[in-house]
Amino acid sequence: MFFKDVVGQKDLIAHLLAEAKSGKVAHGQLFIGNEGHGTLALAIAFGRYLLCENPGIHDACGQCSSCLQVSELQHPDLHMVFPVIQSISKISENLYQQWRELVLESPYFSLFDWTKFMDDKERTPIIGSEESKEIVRKISLKSFQGGYKIMIIFAADQLNDHASNKILKILEEPPLQTVFILLSSNPQSILTTIRSRTQSVHVTRLQAFEISKYLQKQCNMEANVADGVASFADGDLCAALTVMKDGESTAIYRELFIKLMRSSYKKDVLEMMNWADEVSGLTKERQKMFVLYALHMLRQSLMLNYLGSDHVRLTAPEFEFISKFSPYITGNNIRLYIEELDASYYHIGRNANSKILFTQMSFQSMRFIHRA
Repeated sequence: MFFKDVVGQKDLIAHLLAEAKSGKVAHGQLFIGNEGHGTLALAIAFGRYLLCENPGIHDACGQCSSCLQVSELQHPDLHMVFPVIQSISKISENLYQQWRELVLESPYFSLFDWTKFMDDKERTPIIGSEESKEIVRKISLKSFQGGYKIMIIFAADQLNDHASNKILKILEEPPLQTVFILLSSNPQSILTTIRSRTQSVHVTRLQAFEISKYLQKQCNMEANVADGVASFADGDLCAALTVMKDGESTAIYRELFIKLMRSSYKKDVLEMMNWADEVSGLTKERQKMFVLYALHMLRQSLMLNYLGSDHVRLTAPEFEFISKFSPYITGNNIRLYIEELDASYYHIGRNANSKILFTQMSFQSMRFIHRA
């Protein structure tokens, strides 16, 4: 992964290049943003540039021994740590070949994607105490090539308390030319003292046209379909790739959305309760994906009402429903819907009781839809 391969983020890339050229690279950096915004891609490209023996103005050379090693994710001074299922392995090094395979395919994947790739039971991975000992050990070693040592920690918000405290000590007094790059979509879950000792780098969401261009070029997707997927993804390339790879689940989200809106309109309490049961049976990540999908459909409904079909990015089945449903989404209720869905997304991520959460959502939807 080079800077040229990173989707969007031109201003941020310029900032990282300027930092590297200044020779004053912060020893602890916290890349804040969803995985689909490109945090891992940026971290690898930045690490490559710092390790490159002949860095250019805009990117690493790609030809020196360091670049060749980074291309295979086998550079001895580039370390990568990631959450693991503790019953499978206590440290990430034992799963590095699987990790390497996934990253080399594409660095645009979520923690959930990695979890599924590693464990078909989709158990919750963490970065534990044994991992923190490995981090300290590796960072304490001398650089193999006499330059920087890079430690990339993917999903750093999954550090448990013991691991966090161990890492805090080495962040306070790091060896020379050591750079920690922590990646997090939920920085509030990271120990406050760790956040205070790292430089925050905000990786913002991508533009829809950037995601669409990527899907057309890398996935051979037709322009109109890519535009629709990019609109739904809301700046998150991982979400777009999930939709592309898992078309069946997108159909499931569409049907769940239609059921919710129809039962809300009819005030059919039994149907609403059955709907809540169905959604609460999904995995947490699929529940979050449904919420994002519902937000997308509501926004597209509003676009259709006020700007017309030329500004709508939907598949044919979605447009068929929205063309009849959109009159029920207006300025009188769109903000209420968005606030409810945003709150639901937040609480899902914090392990709220899903049955209660989605039951409340269905009753709120019933109130909102009749305020149009």
